[in-house]
Amino acid sequence: MHAIEPYYKWRNLYIASEDKRSPYYGTIYDEFRFTNKIYNYFIHPQWDSIGSPTLYAKPIFVSYEHGAAIIELMGEWNDLVNNDIMLLKDALISSMIGNGIYRFILMCDNVLNFHGDDDCYYEEWWDDIKEEGGWIVMINTRDHVDEELVRAGVHYYANFGAAFKDITWQSNAPISLLNALDKAIQGQTKKLDY
Repeated sequence: MHAIEPYYKWRNLYIASEDKRSPYYGTIYDEFRFTNKIYNYFIHPQWDSIGSPTLYAKPIFVSYEHGAAIIELMGEWNDLVNNDIMLLKDALISSMIGNGIYRFILMCDNVLNFHGDDDCYYEEWWDDIKEEGGWIVMINTRDHVDEELVRAGVHYYANFGAAFKDITWQSNAPISLLNALDKAIQGQTKKLDY
């Protein structure tokens, strides 16, 4: 797991540690010492903590002009034990909403499991952004993660599943992904054309 690092090829467009509006502004990363772990496995030091022992995040693109954020996630999303949705919302999402972000793209390629509890924080997140036409999309979730998300009622507040799977998002510009997601969510396409 230590070799899985957050996507870095958009760093010419956005770096959270250099963004004064980011909760990670001023963070200094040690590239030589691995200190963060998920269970007994060290993870790459570029991942940002949200306060969870099993889930880490990395804002890899934010456009205040477009009201959009792309956040890559890593680990096990556990609302049942750690209340990870509360931690994610408190550590990152609320700050972004306060700075005008209302469209959220969560890259879930490295989310290995999801354990749901209730859907209150998802509902609150949705309530915070819906008036602006906001949305939440989870890209490349695993099938068993989808099943757990549905069991927890997250599908009422976030978009995920077949239309948002097998997306090779790394090869294109983030604004292209944002535009394609807008079309897909508005029902203009059945599968994300990207």
